[in-house]
Amino acid sequence: MYDNLENAGHDELVTRYAPLVKRIAYHLKARLPATVIVDDLLQAGMIGLLEASGKYDPNQGASFETYAGIRIRGSMLDELRRNDWAPKSVHRKVRDITQAIRTIEGREGRDARDEEVIENLGISREEYFKTLQDVSTHRVLSWEDLGIDEDVIGHQGVSDGKPGLHDELEKQRFKDSLSEAIASLPEREKMIVALYYESELNLREIGSVLNVSESRISQLLSQAHIRLRARMRDWLAQQ
Repeated sequence: MYDNLENAGHDELVTRYAPLVKRIAYHLKARLPATVIVDDLLQAGMIGLLEASGKYDPNQGASFETYAGIRIRGSMLDELRRNDWAPKSVHRKVRDITQAIRTIEGREGRDARDEEVIENLGISREEYFKTLQDVSTHRVLSWEDLGIDEDVIGHQGVSDGKPGLHDELEKQRFKDSLSEAIASLPEREKMIVALYYESELNLREIGSVLNVSESRISQLLSQAHIRLRARMRDWLAQQ
């Protein structure tokens, strides 16, 4: 690693940290739909690396590799958001399900059940689970909306390498609220979230652990995402 980044040219910097960009790109690709092109992630990651080299401040305490990793991942996620390929109908259905869950849980004081959400929406069971599958396929729910990934939360709190006290307090407040929301999930959804984000297993591996199909894990993870979105709606509305 470089002790003095000012003495490192862009070409040398890219050569030294290209493996980091590649590692992050393939880690993300393994958790995304097949339609995502890894070369697009790599290109965005290189841009993030170059931005990190210009904005890094060693006096902030973090190593360059840590700071660059946050910037690289953030740049890749920005690229994914800019190229959202989900139909508007899927986004609309997500909003409808989110509101249905919020209404039911606010009224009943417990987790909303599938049958209750289906009845609230006035749709068939098949359409409901197809929507959950579409959510997983298109990755409608953004990382910024959910903030589950620790590195992404860190990216949100970075402002040109000089996060202020207010940013840090807001980031901690968000993480605390999110932790509470995750802890309140139904047991199976909570386990899937933990296996996916903490243990970094893919959907197929989680299916093997829980002895259910990969498609069912995909639906449950989408359902957990939407439930978290519903439970954190008040917090997100403040932003």
